[in-house]
Amino acid sequence: MGVISVTNEGHVRTITLNRPETKNALNLELGWGIVEAVEEAAKDDSVWVIAITGTGNAFCSGLDLKDPGPDFSPRSPLGRQLDDLAWISMFLIGMREQCDKPIVAGINGVAVGGGLSLAMSADMRVMKRSAVLMAGYPRIGGSPDGGLTVTLPQSMGYEQAMRFLLENRSVTGDEAKALGMVGEVVDDEAFPGRFAEYCQSLTKLSPITSRLTKRGLVSSTRLPDLAGQLRSEIRNIGMAFGSEDGKEARQAFIEKRPPVFKGR
Repeated sequence: MGVISVTNEGHVRTITLNRPETKNALNLELGWGIVEAVEEAAKDDSVWVIAITGTGNAFCSGLDLKDPGPDFSPRSPLGRQLDDLAWISMFLIGMREQCDKPIVAGINGVAVGGGLSLAMSADMRVMKRSAVLMAGYPRIGGSPDGGLTVTLPQSMGYEQAMRFLLENRSVTGDEAKALGMVGEVVDDEAFPGRFAEYCQSLTKLSPITSRLTKRGLVSSTRLPDLAGQLRSEIRNIGMAFGSEDGKEARQAFIEKRPPVFKGR
């Protein structure tokens, strides 16, 4: 099955993250696998709606700090030189800018860091009531990436986004809905059925209607320079991770102790 499972039911294609032993943590293979799976679904005219969810009890626990895997990219060496955006930035670009089909994230468990970025890059979200959303970046000495500096303010407003990120809050289903982060919360036992049902309900519409609606909404909320904003995210998290404080934060996270920061 590999790190990605792809299934079709009618006009719905479901992309399932499949690293349950790591709570579907993102390594290079999984990250690029998601990007490629969305790209393939975007090109297939038989696919009208794209669903993304996780295997087991997690949606995606963020970047795999223990095993990022071997260097991997489906892009050619020339392509990688020409496009300096990291794969995690492709979540937002691929799911909003390059795919005009509705994408629904089924948040079946924890979504942290890059996993939260993935969920927020979707057009709509259905969330299990007990699932947890958390930024996670302060714990590892990082700053937001994966488009969170765009999607969070869009969904919850500037101040709430600042509070959520800097306070490193954990929110479960009902609070996430109240904040505007998700559109629907479902009791745990009903989640699989309702997620599938909602995705199928979107196929009752003409795919032309759905795609033109998404094009219009994306256009109305598009930043003048989205690629520049995403490059800024990559630059910022690179500086954060490269600092002494960033290294201390990750070491403390691994050792399960409070970090000692020195401001350098």
